[in-house]
Amino acid sequence: MTNAEMLEVAINEAIISRREGGIPIGAALFSDSGKLLGSGHNRRIQDNDPAIHAETDAFRKAGRIRDYRSTIMVTTLSPCWYCSGLVIQFGIGQVIIGENANYLGGESWLLERGVLVNVMNNRQCEVMLKEYIENNPDVWNEDIGISCKV
Repeated sequence: MTNAEMLEVAINEAIISRREGGIPIGAALFSDSGKLLGSGHNRRIQDNDPAIHAETDAFRKAGRIRDYRSTIMVTTLSPCWYCSGLVIQFGIGQVIIGENANYLGGESWLLERGVLVNVMNNRQCEVMLKEYIENNPDVWNEDIGISCKV
């Protein structure tokens, strides 16, 4: 699979989250040969669980894997520090990011730790989340750990 095809899986997860009333961020974990291991989306709203970001949902759905070094985490948005920590903790070797205009997470930290990072600058990812943020600033600020000031 190409990077764009893998990103499409994550985008579809983000669309599912949006339809469910959640934050439109999706992710998928692939083998280096392009086999889908698990996909998921941000479920903080749907499950009332602050720990279920898109990357953690995809990671959990992939199940146990002996060696993550050859896996690829694909996400519609630059991974936050929490999700970047997951990548580093388990040694995921590559992260493909849909966009980082709405939020810039731990990309530099990932690069410093030897993780390959590829930002796709995907317009669909950017617009989908931008619209959500504009309509739900309190929820978004909660998601990224910032108290909303009115």
